[in-house]
Amino acid sequence: MQQEYTARAERIMQRINELAAISEDADGVTRTFGTPAFLEGRDLVQSWLEAAGLLTRVDGIGNLRARLESPNPDAKTFVLASHIDTVVNAGKFDGPLGVLMGLDLLENLRAQKAELPFHIELIAFSDEEGVRFHTTYLGSKVVTGAFDHALLGRCDEAGISLDQALVAMGGDASQLSLDAIPAAEWLGYFELHIEQGPVLWERHVPVALVTAIAGQQRVELTFRGMAGHAGTVPMNMRQDALCAAAEFVLTAEQFAQAHGQGLVATVGKLAINRAASNVIPGEVTCSLDLRSPDEQQLAQAYDFLRSHAEASALHRNVALDWKPVQQTAPVVCDADLNVLLARAIADSGYETIRLVSGAGHDAVPVSFVAPATMLFIRCYKGISHNPLENVELADLAAAIAVADRFMTLLRTQHPTR
Repeated sequence: MQQEYTARAERIMQRINELAAISEDADGVTRTFGTPAFLEGRDLVQSWLEAAGLLTRVDGIGNLRARLESPNPDAKTFVLASHIDTVVNAGKFDGPLGVLMGLDLLENLRAQKAELPFHIELIAFSDEEGVRFHTTYLGSKVVTGAFDHALLGRCDEAGISLDQALVAMGGDASQLSLDAIPAAEWLGYFELHIEQGPVLWERHVPVALVTAIAGQQRVELTFRGMAGHAGTVPMNMRQDALCAAAEFVLTAEQFAQAHGQGLVATVGKLAINRAASNVIPGEVTCSLDLRSPDEQQLAQAYDFLRSHAEASALHRNVALDWKPVQQTAPVVCDADLNVLLARAIADSGYETIRLVSGAGHDAVPVSFVAPATMLFIRCYKGISHNPLENVELADLAAAIAVADRFMTLLRTQHPTR
């Protein structure tokens, strides 16, 4: 049996490498939503789905979808999914691994001629990362019926609107509501994903059970002071926007360190408008990314940092523009599905490690309409969103064994209505 899992892992790895060879740039892996590289990659994945004998289609937002039908036409639908878009200069595994493992599971079920008490739909979501339009979970929000049509007018850096991008992809925004799976028809959701953290790597364990996904608050801050000559404006008369931003950056770090247990705060972008070495910065824009699995803790951090930024700006005679960009509530994975997944891990001979995901996943919007569970797979040193991202063959084979067992338990022991 181990040889079979290894052979399946090798086939998945081969597909991962073939897909990774399709990129917007020659030096890394970049396939952002709707680009020619994205479409070419999606076509390749669709060819594999069709070769497996699955019924496939591309929906209005560009999700690639395949179904394995139950003989019961009234059965509910269980969804296997992840995403096939990437960040810029990404690794090979974040997203595509879950899609291609899902394909492997369906190929195995077909080979076994397994009787299905429910339909299975495999979905390769078109936009989870949100790089092009700064709109995370576009694909999964369409499938769950939560898509905000106001987003159609949002433009990318080239001035192309989301609506225009969909037309160029062959999509139709007017049909998006028809692409949702009604809440009553969902049986559940299972996502396989690399951990994107170092816990499994350090503990030498191939898989982990995800218990929850951290909530997020993202903000864009702009400090506006007064540009001036670096040599002639006295220190006590300056309106230095960069000093205000720098104070905020350090406060965010200090607050998160002092209020740990899951809270993290990151300022990942800092832009100085019309920067010059001999000019006092007059306008600075920065980002704030707050995450926590505790909704109250997340709200308290948000309120404190906003109040501190406002007080600091007032003290320095600098204006502050505080612009919320994204808000996502923490999500708890489904208890019943997690019982099955924990049993599948134990039955496969592995320690059951329970982890909270600090990264966002398509399981977040899905969890509002259906029971959701996730399996993490060990990745090299926890590195992700980086070309060094890697998964060892033995860990992939172990994850296949666990996923196989989970699907067996789901078919034989989970209520289907």
